[in-house]
Amino acid sequence: MTRSSVLGYPRIGADREWKKALEAFWAGKLEESEFHQQLQEIRLNHLRKQQEKGIDLIAVNDFSYYDHVLDTATMFGIIPKRFPYEGGEVPLSVYYGIARGTKDATASEMTKWFNTNYHYIVPELDGATPVLTENRPLAAYKEAKEKLGIEGKPVIVGPLTFLKLSKGYQPSETDAWLKKLLPLYVQILQELAQEGVQWVQIDEPILVTKLSDGDLQRLRTIYETFAASAPGLNIMLQTYFEAVENYQDIIQLPVSGIGLDFVHGQTGNVQAIKESGFPSNKVLGAGVIDGRGIWKASLREKLTQLEELTKYVAAERLIVQSSCSLLHVPVTVNNETKLLPELKGALAFADEKLNELVLLTKAVSTGAARIAEELEQSELAIQALKQSGERNRHDVQQAVAAVSAQEPARSLPFAERHVVQQNKWQLPIFPTTTIGSFPQSAEVRKARQQWRKGEWNNEQYEGFIQEQIDIWIKLQEEIGLDVLVHGEFERTDMVEFFGEKLEGFAFTQYGWVQSYGSRCVKPPVIFGDVAFEKAMTVEETKYAQSKTNRPVKGMLTGPITIMNWSFVREDITREQIAYQLAYALRQEVEALEQAGIGMIQVDEPAVREGLPLKEEDQAEYLAWAVKAFRMTTCTVQPTTQIHTHMCYCEFHDMIDSIESMDADVISIETSRSHGELIHSFEVNTYKLGIGLGVYDIHSPRVPRVEEMTSMIDRALRVLDPKLFWINPDCGLKTRGKEETVESLRNMVQATEIARSAYSLNV
Repeated sequence: MTRSSVLGYPRIGADREWKKALEAFWAGKLEESEFHQQLQEIRLNHLRKQQEKGIDLIAVNDFSYYDHVLDTATMFGIIPKRFPYEGGEVPLSVYYGIARGTKDATASEMTKWFNTNYHYIVPELDGATPVLTENRPLAAYKEAKEKLGIEGKPVIVGPLTFLKLSKGYQPSETDAWLKKLLPLYVQILQELAQEGVQWVQIDEPILVTKLSDGDLQRLRTIYETFAASAPGLNIMLQTYFEAVENYQDIIQLPVSGIGLDFVHGQTGNVQAIKESGFPSNKVLGAGVIDGRGIWKASLREKLTQLEELTKYVAAERLIVQSSCSLLHVPVTVNNETKLLPELKGALAFADEKLNELVLLTKAVSTGAARIAEELEQSELAIQALKQSGERNRHDVQQAVAAVSAQEPARSLPFAERHVVQQNKWQLPIFPTTTIGSFPQSAEVRKARQQWRKGEWNNEQYEGFIQEQIDIWIKLQEEIGLDVLVHGEFERTDMVEFFGEKLEGFAFTQYGWVQSYGSRCVKPPVIFGDVAFEKAMTVEETKYAQSKTNRPVKGMLTGPITIMNWSFVREDITREQIAYQLAYALRQEVEALEQAGIGMIQVDEPAVREGLPLKEEDQAEYLAWAVKAFRMTTCTVQPTTQIHTHMCYCEFHDMIDSIESMDADVISIETSRSHGELIHSFEVNTYKLGIGLGVYDIHSPRVPRVEEMTSMIDRALRVLDPKLFWINPDCGLKTRGKEETVESLRNMVQATEIARSAYSLNV
């Protein structure tokens, strides 16, 4: 009989209970024993919900105290040398130290989980001697069975994926590291088998990327070793986010099941099965329900898809499952009370996806007639949104089509713009600035809440925001920054703020998802045609500029980041959505310039995460992503300086596209991986203005002047000093006032040292 399965469930809870517990513990408001108890209650509640919904194979060990990749590293005792650790189970002080940093040690690097907006902590293998500190999957299995009677499916990050996502070793050491790790994985699997576990899900999303012949041989070694060591254990080799590469090699591996993504990898995976079949001795995990999107599935289309698969795989060897973990979507639509009926009716969050999986499983097992009513309801809901006025703005569609038909470009090339901008601004060598936001204290959050609740009128709230701007303009001047910002105190989130002011967006009340650690975001929903309504940032920026003689940057979020950090509609292409956003934001850029703002920052931290995993699809994406940015910024005067900000990416493989964005100044988040990025500039040239983040804003520690001086010195070995800016890694919204001021003072002091050294060498 066909079964249902979920690859993982959101950790955070419907009301972010998980986040609140973590932050209470970090603040010392929760004892460790009580902290463990609270997280266990959250974890069991999530399992119980899936059990009650009727999911057959429920994932366990998908829950985490911070991040599942960090869990894997600490389970193997892989602890960076700068943290005090003497063996055994890793204490929470070390676990959270690796993730967040401590007073004495920097945090480990954090980067995107494939092409999602979830961030994982990068394992550092250098100098580590792996040992099994605890069998986390076994503990999770036993807990679910003892507490709830659930025969769980333990989830483990696979060895090849773990190694590929780690740092601190040379490619030539890969096999040596695999030899160290394999016995630990074998011990985990053997202990699971001894406990009576039936299915284990081993996540190998790396299999959807291009693998070398050496990697394919390692893959065979890994799974042949597992099959020989735990022959009675059913292993589900799980892939997601795209179609697998090397399908014929993968289906020959000695595993009991293979999980494929039939949402984001639909075309490639279906084609592979049609061409090569599917082994009759294996189970197919058919990921037909989108684990990353929020839209209600067309049950009729999904059922047709599953019926097509049963031509190649017997129904009893089919598991109907999510395309990936539901970690990437909010918990439930039930609590949303303020959405348009046609929009709410078309949404499916994690709990609603559980229902869809159960319904489809029933239909495959017993026939479509058993869910005839639900099939009809899903179609009606989808059609209601499709026919809504918000999705049929012909004025917007025609204007965007006309603008996007042109090739956007500034009126002068960068070399000429740089000269006129230098004449206008008269900035010193190595100008200093920040990325945009300043600390949002409890007072700021309370004021916004009072305004939103109607307890404060607009005048009160605007007056409060102006007071905050006054404080921080004065502080920036005292610190000695060259280019100032207004601080973004009126903004909750860099995407939500703009979405609330543009047409075509909707906002949930409880649609939170985990971004990194306890950082949860509530992505906007782009459900209709996007349109500019009125100026969004001019008032605060213009006010800030009136308080100082130094330049104040206007601050916008770019079209690609707004798109990539939103849940987007599926009835038009992402390229079309990007151009609608670009056209709307262009009108805001023009409004800022007309108001006298001569520096405008259009942030694009999320360009990289939208990059397709398949190399053959990347050039097309980058071409229209660059075009969308240029559409946003191309109409300003040559003297108007366009800035952008990007999070760390493997710069060498995107440098041409980033340069093509033609921003006058780009700042890049680099401090956790500064050396790797500097190496990119040793083999590539970059001819525009650039600022490499000189300290990590995700950590509460205040960086020393010497640390930042060292970073500046190394950058200046490969970058043109005349084009080099100095700034923090990212926005400072989540930091405290005192540490922010102290860190920026140190940054300015490091800049002065660099200026003095440079003046002596010219």
